[in-house]
Amino acid sequence: MFDFAILAVFIPTFFFVSITPGMCMTLAMTLGMSIGVRKTMWMMYGEVLGVALVAVAAVLGVASIMLNYPNIFAILKWIGGAYLIYIGISMWLAKAKLTVDDEKRAQASHKALFMQGFITAIANPKGWAFMISLLPPFISINKAIAPQLCILVAVIMVSEFICMIAYASGGKSLRLFLNTGDNIKWMNAIAGSLMIGVGIWLALG
Repeated sequence: MFDFAILAVFIPTFFFVSITPGMCMTLAMTLGMSIGVRKTMWMMYGEVLGVALVAVAAVLGVASIMLNYPNIFAILKWIGGAYLIYIGISMWLAKAKLTVDDEKRAQASHKALFMQGFITAIANPKGWAFMISLLPPFISINKAIAPQLCILVAVIMVSEFICMIAYASGGKSLRLFLNTGDNIKWMNAIAGSLMIGVGIWLALG
């Protein structure tokens, strides 16, 4: 059986870490601002899956392989970062109405949004470092690893999703505030700048 006293400590600990601004939360806020919360959920699905895989891999020791072969990590980081920077530049260059109208929302591919979140999660070195340092203390070697890991990963996924919903909703509120008159171009600039910032953060972090 899982020690629920440990779980009671893990839940608020990870929620506090999740709610802290980072690459994934900034990405959720940016997409919430530009395409709305409902479409942003596709990015969230990818991010949650990516974080879950990172957590499992960290516990199972794959992280050590990544540390021994940093070139693999670097390639993932640069590809993901370049993609996000490209999207940010596109936002800057777009006409004022493009990031808020229905046509733009329809053109946002679910698969592209999913992969955007997934790549950002698995290529985040801070995410790997955090999982390596956080998860082991909460797992008892005297009990079956699989049930413990399943429970902890479930908590991680729910916590990440809730926090991204909060950030995306904040981005949507900001969009509604800016979506009047000439303020749309400022929304494009803010969203594009944030996206470029996340891309640089991912590539160089």
